[in-house]
Amino acid sequence: MKLPRTLAKRDFEQLSEFRYQMRRFERFSERAAQEEGITPLQYLLLLHIKGYPGRAWATIGELAERLQSHHHGVVALVTRCEALGLVRREPSPDDRRQVQVHVEARGEQVLERLAALNRAELKSLKGAFHVPQIDL
Repeated sequence: MKLPRTLAKRDFEQLSEFRYQMRRFERFSERAAQEEGITPLQYLLLLHIKGYPGRAWATIGELAERLQSHHHGVVALVTRCEALGLVRREPSPDDRRQVQVHVEARGEQVLERLAALNRAELKSLKGAFHVPQIDL
């Protein structure tokens, strides 16, 4: 196994700046979700359902992957969101063992507001997430 090259001071500065800007954005997003009356994780769930490629729903397994979480944790999160009227579960018409998670009208409203705020914040950080060419 080849050992990685020694990192220069500039490499550490770039990594530090990237992580700082990423955390600033994340903190902004967390506060915005809390001001809407939901948790940051509930916002991410809504975002990943609405943003799932090619369709308007996602399975529990797909959401677990997107959230980098355990299946049972996502089931509990969906249950809490369902109780708030943000999402609904439907059995898959193709495979009754599979559950589709859909965003409800209330979830759509909250998601629309939060996504617009997050998009505007990302635009204000334009250039802050520049990742320089890394010599591997």
